[in-house]
Amino acid sequence: MSTRILALLLALGLCVAAAHATVRTETGLTESRVGASETYRLNVPTEKAVNTTQVRLVVPAGVAITRFQVTPGFVRTVKTNADGVVTEVTWRGTIAPQEYARFFFQARNPEQAATLSWKVYQTYADGSVVLWDDSDPEQTPASKTTVK
Repeated sequence: MSTRILALLLALGLCVAAAHATVRTETGLTESRVGASETYRLNVPTEKAVNTTQVRLVVPAGVAITRFQVTPGFVRTVKTNADGVVTEVTWRGTIAPQEYARFFFQARNPEQAATLSWKVYQTYADGSVVLWDDSDPEQTPASKTTVK
């Protein structure tokens, strides 16, 4: 194996090891179109030596979730506002160390250009919660989607 390929594989491995809870389009993009109906995926790796037991997503203002894909092994609950718009989604289940889960949902983007900030709260079996919400942008950034 050439050193160039080995260096590339190591770099890819480091990227995976540094992964965080992220929201992307189904095809992995961080951009989408104004007013578009989009399938999004929330990717959540367990980054500790204990299981993840709960994942909570706060839906950005202007995003209208229309449906969810069933995620085997997880129970999903939603919170809605007075207009019936989904504002939070919580999945309860188990993501073991060195594993990740993907949660797919369809949503309609806002009618105005915006940067969506997806806040994710990851709860572990030891009771700790990692705040992927920009409360510490260097360590626990919120995932962003640019809608244009």
